[in-house]
Amino acid sequence: MNVEQLRIDTPGVEHLIHFNNAGAALMPEPVVQVITGHLQQEARLGGYEAAAQCAAELENVYAAIGRLINARPNEIAVVENATRAWDMAFYSLALKPGDAVLTSMTEYAGNYIPYLQLRQQRGIEIRIIPNDEHGQVCLAALATLLEDERVALVSLPMIATNGGPVQPVEQIGALARAAGVWFLLDACQGVGQVPIDVQKIGCHMLTATSRKYLRGPRGMGFLYVEQSLCQRLEPVFLDLHAASLLTAHSFKIRADARRFENWECNVAAKLGLGAAVEYALAQGIEAMWQRIQHLACYLRHRLTEVAALNPQDLGRVKSGIVTFSHRHNSAPGVQQWLAAQAKRINVSTSTAGSTLLDMQQRGLLEVSRASVHAYNTEAEIDALVDSLIRMSHA
Repeated sequence: MNVEQLRIDTPGVEHLIHFNNAGAALMPEPVVQVITGHLQQEARLGGYEAAAQCAAELENVYAAIGRLINARPNEIAVVENATRAWDMAFYSLALKPGDAVLTSMTEYAGNYIPYLQLRQQRGIEIRIIPNDEHGQVCLAALATLLEDERVALVSLPMIATNGGPVQPVEQIGALARAAGVWFLLDACQGVGQVPIDVQKIGCHMLTATSRKYLRGPRGMGFLYVEQSLCQRLEPVFLDLHAASLLTAHSFKIRADARRFENWECNVAAKLGLGAAVEYALAQGIEAMWQRIQHLACYLRHRLTEVAALNPQDLGRVKSGIVTFSHRHNSAPGVQQWLAAQAKRINVSTSTAGSTLLDMQQRGLLEVSRASVHAYNTEAEIDALVDSLIRMSHA
């Protein structure tokens, strides 16, 4: 990869070292220009008029996302964020009393809460797929669980927010398909980091965000729904964009995945998402994934030099999210120390509240999270490790 160009395109690296890409990555300048350019057009022309002027560009957002994940543009909905995308997919499923949802130990709490809500409202069951010896979904256990005809859905994150493995999603998808069970994949930490092909994965639905590894703006995400499934799902709420009023007594829901959208949206952010996808595709997702893995491996190796740290990553295949705990300092304390360095170093704290099942099983209350991206460098990793060593002697 042309790392030098990546960094030229990322003005933020001149002022800080950013290892919070799993939270919100630094946007490249071409993305910022698209967003600010449209906001200026709205100020000059008016919001509706500016949107009409860029109608072709807005359509291209769907085509770009389709190329990113190997889907048809009509299988894509662009929504306010990945949480709303996931909610629109999950709550539209006709889950009934006795239906079972299978999820992983690394499930995100924001997804697990809706499981609990539908357990209370509809009487569904929640079953946890055990981990294998590597700390990822045990495929043999999943196959056994799928033999129960009450299982209606497999739903899990591709990569946990607190680190952990890159789940074997293609094998999971194959098992779910063979059992005739829906597969909803939360790819928030995967899209933009890992090459994703929904045809190979076999997921029926996929959700993702703009702000993480795609390097787009906050407040934007997307939903993929397989075409054959889409028209069988009725969104939990509709508006005049998702449906048409035919008579005083009837309406018609649109046929494509945009039935999960609503009329009002942040047009500048939507264009920014499209620009971020185009930028990522131009760099090459496979090349970025290889560099991210290289940097994460280098970081994990360097962290072994800090005696006070305990590594917390699991999995046969690890991502760019590197987690660790400090024996003498809290994760927020580590985060504050690094942010106070001469050249600010951004990391984040992941608490048990975000991935409760996994953290409780491992006896963890919190971890420090340093998430690398392709625009990071080995020198920045060295600066992080040097600061952690100084912290241990402070």
